[in-house]
Amino acid sequence: MDNTRPAPEPLGPRFREALDLTARLHQTQARKGGSIPYVAHLLAVTAIVLENGGDEDLAIAALLHDAVEDQGGAETLAEIQRRFGDRVADIVDACSDTDEIPKPPWRERKEAYLAHLQSASPDVLLVSLSDKLHNARSILMNYRALGPALWERFNAGKDGQLWYYRELVRIFRQRSERRELVDELERVITTLEQEILDREGPGRV
Repeated sequence: MDNTRPAPEPLGPRFREALDLTARLHQTQARKGGSIPYVAHLLAVTAIVLENGGDEDLAIAALLHDAVEDQGGAETLAEIQRRFGDRVADIVDACSDTDEIPKPPWRERKEAYLAHLQSASPDVLLVSLSDKLHNARSILMNYRALGPALWERFNAGKDGQLWYYRELVRIFRQRSERRELVDELERVITTLEQEILDREGPGRV
């Protein structure tokens, strides 16, 4: 039986240009509460997108999915549209909580984002799901290292984060065709909740 698969679509000059822009935009940014360069997250999300069938546009959008929110707002979005086209810009815009400075309150932003996912395109759902999966994996890893002190890094604390990720699982379960990614996100969150229970006792989840 022939198990060969079609050769993947090549990542060309546009992708390399996006890598350069990503590195420039996020060069001084670190992951929340730590010293890991923020670009590590963007590369990880891009890897998940590519490993799950994403094309070059989706890979570029994954690299740049936080650029508008964190690095320049509407001006950065206009640059992305000019350099990479409408499809990439639309995905990046849809994956952004806000382009306002200062940002609106956390709960307000997250509720609006969750509502937006209810009608988001498959392209947006794949990039967003890949983003949330990598974030959830990072939270679990950091909880194992730091314990309850981890929640001091988050404005919404533990309760807010667990609420948000459970809502994300619920919506992705309804809307995404990437069942294996949704299953993995749910598995990570369930594991996190169990480890909180084991470490902090009943009533802490």
